[in-house]
Amino acid sequence: METELVKNEFNMTPAPAYGGMMAVAQQREIAEVQSKMIIAKMNPRDEKAALDRILNACTRPKLAESALYSYARGGTEITGPSIRLAEAIAQSWGNLDFGIRELEQKNGESIVEAFAWDLQVNTSQRKTFQVPHIRYSKQRGNTVLTDPRDIYELVANQGARRVRACILGIIPGDVIESAVQQCEKTLTTKIQITPDLLQSLVDKFAEFGINKEQIEARIQRRLDAITPAQVVQLGKIYNSLKDGMSKPVEWFADPEAEKNRGVVNIEEIKQGSENRGHGNENLSAAAKTKKEPKE
Repeated sequence: METELVKNEFNMTPAPAYGGMMAVAQQREIAEVQSKMIIAKMNPRDEKAALDRILNACTRPKLAESALYSYARGGTEITGPSIRLAEAIAQSWGNLDFGIRELEQKNGESIVEAFAWDLQVNTSQRKTFQVPHIRYSKQRGNTVLTDPRDIYELVANQGARRVRACILGIIPGDVIESAVQQCEKTLTTKIQITPDLLQSLVDKFAEFGINKEQIEARIQRRLDAITPAQVVQLGKIYNSLKDGMSKPVEWFADPEAEKNRGVVNIEEIKQGSENRGHGNENLSAAAKTKKEPKE
């Protein structure tokens, strides 16, 4: 009769713990995606009701103030919906999954993916990009970031524009246009020119080194004579500067440079007039010298 040997557990090579954890995480993610798609199929969106929710959201003044931006390209001014308006549209449209995820971080940069996914019709937009851990500044120079909080804020700021592009890529264009029109209408009807509003404009643009004189040069009038339409336009420019879509030099001239250029022009004019005067005197003297031998 043979005796069975007890299995030696030390001869068994255990599976790596991280492999099992990765498998569990993958299964959890797959189950989460499947559940989202099932819920979206069970509760399809009512496009008419969704558009009503979007337009109602655009009647809120606070959202309308940050909903639009402007930037200059090729000598023309381009206006579009900001990331705040894109997020509001996505939330009201429903059955959307959007955001950013950091895929990898090494060698002083992050590889990030921005995505937007319509769970109901299975349409998605994805953008993968690199974010060097460097803060660029003309005044202070380039700064290498080492603080995790600074890196996170930089990645979030760079990813916001890509998320906006992904959201606008899957939302119907007519819905976006209706939302933009409603925001512009809200701004023009709700704006009341008050001293507090004017001071708020000055304080906001002061964050980018823009003073009151530069704002008045932009609108071609005194600040207290500004119109609601110009307030809306300045709001778009401010949102563009805040989101990093444009730079102050693209919108506002340097008053010192303009003043210096005006002084130079005046001096040149004076110098030119003096030269012309001296030239006339020289011509007169030459004419006299020519006439003397004849006489």
